[in-house]
Amino acid sequence: MLEELKNEVYQANMSLPKLGLVTFTWGNVSGIDREKGLFVIKPSGVAYEDLKPDDMVVVDLDGNVVEGDLNPSSDTPTHAYLYRHFKNIGGITHTHSPWGVSFAAAQMDIPAVSTTHADTFYGDIPCTPALSQEEIQSAYELNTGKVIVSEFEQRQIDPDATPAVLVSQHGPFTWGVDASKSVYNAKVLEVSAEISYHALQSTRSDIHVPQYLLDKHYYRKHGVNAYYGQKEAVSVNHS
Repeated sequence: MLEELKNEVYQANMSLPKLGLVTFTWGNVSGIDREKGLFVIKPSGVAYEDLKPDDMVVVDLDGNVVEGDLNPSSDTPTHAYLYRHFKNIGGITHTHSPWGVSFAAAQMDIPAVSTTHADTFYGDIPCTPALSQEEIQSAYELNTGKVIVSEFEQRQIDPDATPAVLVSQHGPFTWGVDASKSVYNAKVLEVSAEISYHALQSTRSDIHVPQYLLDKHYYRKHGVNAYYGQKEAVSVNHS
């Protein structure tokens, strides 16, 4: 079942250490088949050097294991909740990348201070409120998903335009149209966090990019009028 998706999710997970986004087993990627209502996720606690495509675990949107011999990631309830509420996403990445975690530990948004950030994220990357003791002790991973969705709803942030969040005192979650894109967004988040950190050490001024620059860089890569990159060739039938 879902062999192609398993391989895609495996490859996405294997890219995390190559991109310097994980240490040891501190991260996971999933990808979903919306038609089947199933997603594939990394098994819990398996070292990347030991990971194989067949180790990927298939679960339903309630987090129940459908296929696989290993336990799914402990973050599976978070992934499932995000898939249930952010209907357009096809892949999710969670890491403990150090620059992103630095902002999460400080309970700070990652501010949009550069066009590097604005190319991918339409505004600051939000940091959620801290979970309460009761939320952590009762259903930690599920409540992590809930606090993410609640923060986007309360701030009226479009999860498709800002496909990333910091969970307070924990770390980043990113998402995208598929597993690979969610990893890409995780790397951009990490680079943006490092840039923002260094910029904030240099000044106490508000250094957010102006709205018109944010708009320019975001919309030249996204939306109907995007012009960055190459267009797919259109075949013409001359018969």
